[in-house]
Amino acid sequence: MAFVKEFKKGLWDELPPFRLLLGLCPTLAVTNSASNGLGMGVCVIFVLTLSNILVSVCRNFIPKTVRIACFIVIAASLVVALELLMQAYVYPLYESLGIFVPLIVVNCIILGRAEAFAAKHNVVDSMADALGIGIGYTLSLTFLGSIREILGNGTFFGISLFGESFEPFTIMVQAPGAFICLGLILAGMNWMNAIQARRKGSVFTSIGCQGGCSGCSSCAACGMKKEG
Repeated sequence: MAFVKEFKKGLWDELPPFRLLLGLCPTLAVTNSASNGLGMGVCVIFVLTLSNILVSVCRNFIPKTVRIACFIVIAASLVVALELLMQAYVYPLYESLGIFVPLIVVNCIILGRAEAFAAKHNVVDSMADALGIGIGYTLSLTFLGSIREILGNGTFFGISLFGESFEPFTIMVQAPGAFICLGLILAGMNWMNAIQARRKGSVFTSIGCQGGCSGCSSCAACGMKKEG
C-alpha cells in the first residue's frame, strides 16, 4: 500500500509543473510538440528513477555536509549516460531537445526528490516516488505539447488532423503560446480544486466531523465551522 500511495501522489496531488510548479523551464521551452514533451518526460523518468534509487541506497553512507554535492554528482553521471544513449539511438530527439537534456542535472525535480524523499526513505518507496513524479511530469509535458502542436500546427505527433485548409495559430508554438497554455491549465486546475473544496465542505457540514475532536468550534485542523 505504501508503494501505491507514493506512486499516486505524483499523478495529481504533487504533479510537478502544475501543482508544485517545478521544472517549468523545460516545460515551457520544449513543449512545442507532443513528441518533444513525451521525449523530455521519458528522459526525466530515467534520471529521476535511477537517481532516487542510488540516493536511497547510499543515504546512510553520504555525509550530510556534502549530500547536495553527492546528489549532483549522481544526477550528472546519469545524465551523461542518458546523453550517450540518446546520441546513439534517438539522435533527432536529442537535437530537438538541445541544451535541456544536460540541464536535467540541475532540474529542481531531480534534486528536490533526492533531498526531500530519497535521502529519507527506503529503495522501494523512493522508486515509487520517482516513477509517480516522473510519469506525472511526462503526462503534463505531453498534454501541454499536444495542445500547442494541435493549435499551432494542426498536427498530433506529426500527423495532420485538419487538412491543408487549416489556419494554424502559430503563436501557440512560439514562446508566448507556452505561457498562455500553461496559464490556462493552471487556471483550470485551480477551478477544479475550488469545486472539490466546496464539495468537501458540503459533505463535512452534512455528516459532521469524524475526527473525534472536542468540537467544530475548536477545530483548527480543517478550518470548518458547524452550521446552525
